[in-house]
Amino acid sequence: MDFEFIRLMAATTADPTQQMGWTSILFSVLPLAGMLVLFYFLLIRPEKKRAKKEKDMRENLQVADEVVTIGGIIGRVLSIQEETVVVETGSDRNRIRVLKTAIAENRTAHDDVETVTIKK
Repeated sequence: MDFEFIRLMAATTADPTQQMGWTSILFSVLPLAGMLVLFYFLLIRPEKKRAKKEKDMRENLQVADEVVTIGGIIGRVLSIQEETVVVETGSDRNRIRVLKTAIAENRTAHDDVETVTIKK
């Protein structure tokens, strides 16, 4: 009788995947997949949308736009090259050459940009 108990124990512990089944595997993988989906919608997707919006803003810069650099310098665009922009600051007409990636904000509203109207 003792040998039959040992043989039964060896048979049940020999292959643990045979005992698990699909439901337990699904329940162990499901929380991980849920966390990945949550991270995508809360962290990755909004960051990609913000980066695309900034890239579009930098590509659509025009001469005479009022811009703000990441250093806080406010000025008007005088000329645009491939990677750099010449910005004129102040009343004494100082000129600064900055990278396009250093432009944080374009404060000039253009006609081709859609405007949002609020109905009362």
